[in-house]
Amino acid sequence: MKLKIGIIGCGGIAKGKHLPALEQIKEVELVAFCDVILERAVNAQVIFGTEDAKVFTNYKEMLAEMSLDVVHVCTPNSSHAELTIAALEADCHVMCEKPMAKTSAEAKQMIEAAERTGKKLTIGYQNRFRTDSRYLQEVCQEGALGDIYFGKAHAIRRRAVPTWGVFLDEEAQGGGPLIDIGTHALDLTLWMMNNYQPKYVVGKAYHKLADTENAANAWGSWNPEKFKVEDSAFGFIVMENGASIFLESSWALNSLDVKEAKTTLCGTKGGADMNAGLTLNGEDHSLLFEKKIELETGGVDFYDGEGDDPALTEAQSWITAILEDQEPVVKPKQALVVTEILEAIYESSTTGQPVFL
Repeated sequence: MKLKIGIIGCGGIAKGKHLPALEQIKEVELVAFCDVILERAVNAQVIFGTEDAKVFTNYKEMLAEMSLDVVHVCTPNSSHAELTIAALEADCHVMCEKPMAKTSAEAKQMIEAAERTGKKLTIGYQNRFRTDSRYLQEVCQEGALGDIYFGKAHAIRRRAVPTWGVFLDEEAQGGGPLIDIGTHALDLTLWMMNNYQPKYVVGKAYHKLADTENAANAWGSWNPEKFKVEDSAFGFIVMENGASIFLESSWALNSLDVKEAKTTLCGTKGGADMNAGLTLNGEDHSLLFEKKIELETGGVDFYDGEGDDPALTEAQSWITAILEDQEPVVKPKQALVVTEILEAIYESSTTGQPVFL
């Protein structure tokens, strides 16, 4: 059996992650491509589609005309909920790109639609599928770190502001680096801690470097007039069981301590640090130790390395979950908590007050 897949949104994330991964999986056929810009849909269809694959500029027409098994939503954040719900109601399983939605209210509507239709829903947090992430999650699950009561979620770039698409558009995206890359770091940290019960959040977002003219930047200088989102945001999250998490995110920060989609964990039996490769630490027979874990990893933004492809592993895991009727690795209720925390950081920054969840 081959699953028929349709793609909504044929821009960078679709062509850079989803489509190259899906075309390597023998159990799927890429039969429908939808984008508001016809040329993008046509280009994706020519490169990745089956011979009889069809192209659309209206997702409603695609869902009505095509008999699809799976839909991947690869559009700006503001449309995630609308498109996901429509695809679920069209009897399709859905993978939606991260973050789950622009708001927690929309994310809850997506979960309700999945439960109502009985279809599977997952969110594109591919960093869970890195070799180091999977190894560390097993270590945490086995209890080797003990009670993990403090974590740091790292998503810091020195100068790497995405200047294409709608990344700088607050209305389309809901925010900047916090909702774009901070969401990956937070998802990893919550997953490792296996803790999805936040109590309250304090946060602060900054718009300090966004007004810089002719700024040094990995993708060329940004236009200050179009930079409508924060350039940095930080949050402190206290969980119901007393554990706490510090979240740092930035596209542009005067710091050499850069790291992205990483986590640091501190438990009662030991700790873990992803920042310079994966290192475990602890105490053994009254002596402190550090243990460097030698793993081949790849697929992390701005880092070299060879190893398995997290995007392919994510896609294969997702397709297997559908074919074998399993729960996906990234569960929608987990992704909802990430969105709730991000939303609370923005709210706390605006009000100057802690936000209780």
